[in-house]
Amino acid sequence: VMECTNPGLNAWSAVVAADRTGWWSYRVEGWSDPYGTWVHDATIKVQADVDTELMLEEGARVLERARKEVKRDKAAKAALADGIRGLRDTTASAAVRLRAGTGAAVADVLSARPLRDFVSPSAELPLLVERELALSGAWYEFFPRSEGATYDEKEHRWTTGTLRTAAERLPAVAAMGFDVIYLTPIHPIGQAAKKGPNNTLDARPEDPGVPYAIGSKDGGHDAIHPDLGTFADFDAFVARAEGLGLEVAMDLALQCSPDHPWVTEHPEWFTTRADGTIAFAENPPKKYQDIYPVNFDNDPAGIYAEVRRVVQVWIDHGVKIFRVDNPHTKPVEFWQWIIADVAKDHPEVIWLAEAFTKPAMMHTLGKIGFQQSYTYYAWRNTPWELREYVTELAGEAATYMRPSFWPTTHDILTPYMQFGGRAAWVVRAVLAATLVPTYGIYAGYELMEHVARPGAEEQIDNEKYEYKDRRWADYEVGGPKEGQSLAGLLTQINTIRANHGALHWLRNITFHSADDENILVFSKRRVYADGGEDVILVAANLDPHSTRGTHAHLDLPALGLSWGDEFVAHDLLTDEQFTWGEHPFVRLGPETTPVHVIHVRRS
Repeated sequence: VMECTNPGLNAWSAVVAADRTGWWSYRVEGWSDPYGTWVHDATIKVQADVDTELMLEEGARVLERARKEVKRDKAAKAALADGIRGLRDTTASAAVRLRAGTGAAVADVLSARPLRDFVSPSAELPLLVERELALSGAWYEFFPRSEGATYDEKEHRWTTGTLRTAAERLPAVAAMGFDVIYLTPIHPIGQAAKKGPNNTLDARPEDPGVPYAIGSKDGGHDAIHPDLGTFADFDAFVARAEGLGLEVAMDLALQCSPDHPWVTEHPEWFTTRADGTIAFAENPPKKYQDIYPVNFDNDPAGIYAEVRRVVQVWIDHGVKIFRVDNPHTKPVEFWQWIIADVAKDHPEVIWLAEAFTKPAMMHTLGKIGFQQSYTYYAWRNTPWELREYVTELAGEAATYMRPSFWPTTHDILTPYMQFGGRAAWVVRAVLAATLVPTYGIYAGYELMEHVARPGAEEQIDNEKYEYKDRRWADYEVGGPKEGQSLAGLLTQINTIRANHGALHWLRNITFHSADDENILVFSKRRVYADGGEDVILVAANLDPHSTRGTHAHLDLPALGLSWGDEFVAHDLLTDEQFTWGEHPFVRLGPETTPVHVIHVRRS
């Protein structure tokens, strides 16, 4: 039902709740309301005793039309019949007769199924109702070739992991409570200009190369690297993931190695320089000699069709999520087209934009169809930066862009993570998982891999260029490094997220204040249709090097409480319980705990 929200501007609104995912359509219909018009006129005239009998008879005739022309059940017809008799009952006063036609019994019937004249519908407009995973989820990224990779100390040689060995890591990922397992590219890797360890140009034959240098004699974007296995192995991987409650996300990186079949078959799809060579990717001073960018301007129709075919290959093998590498370097029109085209037959597919670029472009990608977007979270490390940034994301931008927070990635290791110690890794994971509904963790986060390559904000011995055997078994119960992993913390975080619906929303965040400028305090509250509620309050010390004690100042009404109330503060990470009021004292840091995740319960 439409409601007028501003009569002076004729502004109307309606709330619609869809009961299933997929494609819907809607339209707006304008129509003349004979009953509403009569009620307005009759109320004025009968009270003024102007044309009283005429107005009452016109009302009876409107109700007769409403009873005859609109399909109704017996109860509704009886209510209208009573109204008609009442309007024509000349033994009663005019006021009583008017009430017979305007009272609640008749008004409710005409409100539910009105009599409508001159119906003028708008065009039907499409509406895609997406899966909840498009809004809220926990992602885990790994390189399949590293999961199960081993190094022979005597031979000084690596044995690659495969899709089959990578599948053996899935139970541990699922046990930590993640929803999505994201795979870096699994396609054949080019040998021309292949990069060696730490981005060197003198790669050895046994070096695996960068997975983003896609394409070789073994195929391109629609093929699997032979070292990893076959499509049967991939199907088994997807099935194993699904059996554990995980969805597989594929990396869609639209770029090619010099060995990609497209380079030979469609040289027009690339940029040829004046000296006749094909231009490789550059982001000065960085150079990516092993990658050729695709030039969409040269043959858009051909490129569009080929990429759509490639995407369908992976959809047909069970992939419902695509993490898109650098979408801002390709035409926005292309993404708008392919996302919409895929959604026609596969509305369940989710697209994540890896676009670390200017805000306007990031927002545009959200507007044209990307359900999720990487963000600047990794570089927002103080309370004021996070308050400002999340307030922006939860404001107008939330109508079209869903942020995903990643503390680190295979490309990003900020100074905060390099030098912050365990407290930094704990706080950044907790904040990523609670500030916004979707967050992600890159494999190795559990081990706090914090050493950077000199001159770069990325890890030394980066997994992009080589295999990595993390020896996960060493950190399990009974292993030599038991207790040194953050896997337990990540499990706690994901369990909290699963149990508390307040964390599944973005726009329900409230920031509170604290005397110490290093302390970030915020809450999320969700009220359910049955009257129940869920309230989570987080207090975090963003100075990872020192323990700080301070008073927080809480907006109690934002927590669903009244000023002066006290409440039970149950820390879901430590299982401690406190009695807090408007100004609780918190002590947070590496010596105690750097962060509270509080479930707010009424005393």
